[in-house]
Amino acid sequence: IYLFIMRLIRKYLDKMRCFRKRSAIPFLGALITCLLFVNLYIEDAYVLEEDKRQLREASMHQLNSERYVPTFKDLSNFTGTINVTFRYLAGSPLARKKYLTIGLSSVKRKRGNYLLETIKSIFDQSSYEELKEIVVVVHLADFDLAWCECLVQDISRKFAHHIIAGRLLVIHAPEEYYPALDGLKRNYNDPEDRVRFRSKQNIDYAFLLSFCSNLSDYYMMLEDDVRCAKNFLTAMKKVITSREGSYWVTLEFSKLGYIGKLYHSHDLPRLAHFLLMFYQEMPCDWLLIHFRGLLAQKDVIRFKPSLFQHMGYYSSYKGAENKLKDDDFEEDSFDIPDNPSANLYTNINVFENYDTSKAYSSGDEYFWGKSPSTGDFFLIVFDKSTKINRIKIVTGTDDRQNDILHHGALEVGEKIVGTKKGKQCSAFITLGEFKNGNIEVLDVEHKISFDIECVRIVVTASQKEWLIIRSISLWTTQPSN
Repeated sequence: IYLFIMRLIRKYLDKMRCFRKRSAIPFLGALITCLLFVNLYIEDAYVLEEDKRQLREASMHQLNSERYVPTFKDLSNFTGTINVTFRYLAGSPLARKKYLTIGLSSVKRKRGNYLLETIKSIFDQSSYEELKEIVVVVHLADFDLAWCECLVQDISRKFAHHIIAGRLLVIHAPEEYYPALDGLKRNYNDPEDRVRFRSKQNIDYAFLLSFCSNLSDYYMMLEDDVRCAKNFLTAMKKVITSREGSYWVTLEFSKLGYIGKLYHSHDLPRLAHFLLMFYQEMPCDWLLIHFRGLLAQKDVIRFKPSLFQHMGYYSSYKGAENKLKDDDFEEDSFDIPDNPSANLYTNINVFENYDTSKAYSSGDEYFWGKSPSTGDFFLIVFDKSTKINRIKIVTGTDDRQNDILHHGALEVGEKIVGTKKGKQCSAFITLGEFKNGNIEVLDVEHKISFDIECVRIVVTASQKEWLIIRSISLWTTQPSN
């Protein structure tokens, strides 16, 4: 194009000898303007091609080897497992689907190794009946195969009977399936070795999640330096049962890192692909938060007491000290309530989104209502009549100690009737009065002669302070036929 324009200029310069000077100048100006425009077009086209070249290079940077392609070739199919051929280092494929898979990923540490203690805690803190419902999958994710072989020998010696019983699998994803781990983006100004460490960790977990996606109904993510509460599975099952009918993506049984995060197994392929897509962007625990939000669970659903505790003193990254502890952890957490499925009603003016369900869940949340008056109530109507042996209700919080129920009574009822405002029991008896905002009643089934259909909190004197119902905890016995 450029040469073509130059020829035109020479041609018309010859003709300009015939024109008067005042006619030639405007014509020459127009030609020069045209030339500049074409030159800019050529430069823009060049820049555009350069941008395309850079984009291609950036794409190749992320897909810079044939070994990376199998991982992402089915990325659009978020329900499919990742195309990785795992090595079974110990154990064999399961004969039947379990209730819960517990997944651990472990690499060689510069200081300390807590994996064997973690596995031991999982098995020791579970009853024989609980062990029938779980499978532990350990992903030895270090590229040092000699270390992997040495560790798997220790695991096989110490836990041979669990491996034979199909309760323990040890796997390894070969290095050739991993994407590029060098020259990655340094988000948050992290040093290169830190970026490499956390990016590989995301891939480690993605491969583990993909492997575990069809092993059980639920999946629990743990770290390799954790100890467990006694009968943690039974406690978790109570929580899962209490959430039936409600939507959730992640239930949290610890407030630390990747510890104690529970997922539906059917979500694992999507989560695995998600970690692969953004493996170099940020740490895994941040990505887990984004994943939960993208699947429309806005709020954290965390339960107390925590069922898992961090026990390591040294991080797997450079052996740095890491003495984090979960102060909500309780070794004996078998005492978690099993609130039966119910409908909740109140005539107390609710503040913002602190609704009734938040008092009845086992999560770290609460009901908050504006100043209640005499006769106001908080009512629980069970889906079916229930035998209850213990009731415990706590009001107020540590930072709002005046927002307690200053004067109130606890009642239980029977004989449900329908009203314009919902279901209600037609007969109640009082079990006790609140003291300092709290009440706990034991041996309930021995104090009444009927199966309970309603539990009601009644305000017996108006108060200026608002009311926080921090937790309503019910323990059931065998349900009525």
